[in-house]
Amino acid sequence: MNLFSRLIRLGGGATKSSVTLPAPGVCDSTINAAAENQPDSTEVYKTIAEDTFVGASSNPEKVDMVQDEKAAHADGADEQMLGSNGVEDKLAERRDEVKFIKGDHQNGDAKIDIGTVNGGKPAFTGMSKEELMKYANDPFWVRLRWIFFVCFWAVWVGMLVGAILIIIGAPKCAAPQPLPWYKRGPHAKFASVETCSPEDVANAKKLVSAGAIYELPAALTYDVKKPEVEEKIKHLVALYQGSDIRVILDLTPNYVAKNSQLMQDAIANPEMRSAFVWRSGAKVLPNNWLKVGGNRSAWEKVGDNYVLSQFEDGYYDLRMNSTIVRNEFGGVLKHLVELGVRGFRLKNTKFFALFDSLEDELPSSSPKDFSLGPNEYGFYSHNKTTFLFGLGDVLYDYLSIVKNSSDEAFFSVAEDVMYPQTYQLSRVPGAYGIDLPMYGNFVKVLSKSKPDTPLRKELENTLALSGNDSWLQWNFADIYVDTPQDPSALALFLSLLPGVPVVAVDAVAYKKVDQNTYQHITNLRKTASYMHGNLIFYQADPLVAFSRIKSGNPGYFVIFNPTELPQASNFTIPDNLPDKMTVSYFSDDYNVNADSSGQVAHAGRVNLKEFKVAPHSSIILTYVPVNAD
Repeated sequence: MNLFSRLIRLGGGATKSSVTLPAPGVCDSTINAAAENQPDSTEVYKTIAEDTFVGASSNPEKVDMVQDEKAAHADGADEQMLGSNGVEDKLAERRDEVKFIKGDHQNGDAKIDIGTVNGGKPAFTGMSKEELMKYANDPFWVRLRWIFFVCFWAVWVGMLVGAILIIIGAPKCAAPQPLPWYKRGPHAKFASVETCSPEDVANAKKLVSAGAIYELPAALTYDVKKPEVEEKIKHLVALYQGSDIRVILDLTPNYVAKNSQLMQDAIANPEMRSAFVWRSGAKVLPNNWLKVGGNRSAWEKVGDNYVLSQFEDGYYDLRMNSTIVRNEFGGVLKHLVELGVRGFRLKNTKFFALFDSLEDELPSSSPKDFSLGPNEYGFYSHNKTTFLFGLGDVLYDYLSIVKNSSDEAFFSVAEDVMYPQTYQLSRVPGAYGIDLPMYGNFVKVLSKSKPDTPLRKELENTLALSGNDSWLQWNFADIYVDTPQDPSALALFLSLLPGVPVVAVDAVAYKKVDQNTYQHITNLRKTASYMHGNLIFYQADPLVAFSRIKSGNPGYFVIFNPTELPQASNFTIPDNLPDKMTVSYFSDDYNVNADSSGQVAHAGRVNLKEFKVAPHSSIILTYVPVNAD
């Protein structure tokens, strides 16, 4: 078999366009002959080793293939192309594309283009399976594989154990703490300690109250360690023994009688006079200060001295920031806590004397009565004797004494603070020196037949000026006796606001409200939505409405109608409020005041878009917020 026939057979026959080039040592004439036998229009490709050619002609019309002389004369050159010793394997491993382009027909020349198969990508030269198997049982690689295996699972188990320990050891999200007892309320307000009786306990239980407030006469404030006074307080505490009601006392600490130990010590010892506003050896009145609400001088003669006496004759004002008074009144508070008293409300705090400055009072720029003259108390602005700077810090000092005596005790005021900023700490803006401030006229405005200002605006101003985080005392004693509003409607509405209802047992808001209403108020005030929920107001004039809602809990929607006509709930319903809500509770006379079509029932459903609120009534609805999605 000649070489050309071999090439045809290896290339797949005469009709194939791709052939395999011979190995080195094949002569040029044989190649040219093979090229001449190809059709004119046919391009022939063959595989050829790179080392077959020594060089290539630069002539684009002709490329001569020159055989290496040494290769041409080597013995067995033809056999090397098809022989053994791995040559065929190498040809299989490396195959290049050779393209013959026919040139001059007479000379039999041809152009040859050589390229790599698969677009020039190099062949894979990784280790074969046989080569890899040589290392399969090698001790080094076996040991290394086991090390990696063990390390992987050790790390995996370590991460698993670590995750479990983190879950177990991580601090739990503490559940919101319930409000302290004095914030849960309501509180029942009684008269004097000297008039307490077993009937008071029954009245306090009707309110489901958390505290019972009694007044300790001013003359006894600094005498609580005397046996007869101590016995009265012990008797009062014993009345509420066994119930959940704590005793709260109203104290008047800013003045003492002439026969008190403090005054007697000051008369005898000049060093003790710093407890009072004292002017020794004065020949004339120190200034133009008048008795509170009166038309006489606030200075009284004691021997050759003048001592400030703004209240009753024979009673002298104390400097409440004096070290002597602090020790004395602090001892009073501690002793009362030991006797079982758990709350204190101070009276006359705005009159607390703090300094020795004796500047004259200036006339008021806006007197309540223009007919008053310089000898009338209402003629002056009283900037020198009331709401003095540093009052909040002084009160906080006494608050600390109470808190150190008992964790559950509280310390507050018994009257409207009027200027909340005065009761705040000088170094902590917005923080009060007392627990439960009492501020604003909202209760009075709410109980009017025709409020002077929109109720929503009045309420928002009250909360904003007192501090939006404040927990106020809502004094039910401010409700007008002749109010046209249903007292239970006022009680329901006020009791769902942030704060504590203080209900005088002789007030209309107590006598005309059913016990079940107070019980329901207490149940609502124990819910998470009330204790920790957000307060949101809604525009609903002339109605006033707000909601209390905490995420994950049912919300409460409270509506009050102060007018004498049924009012449609014409406020815009936000996206998170459903159109229909469930009736939780309503004021005692709600259905009496409503027409037949507007009457409601407990656990009934109402549509806010069609609902009308009965006159002088309140209603509490419960709802589940609508998902924003």
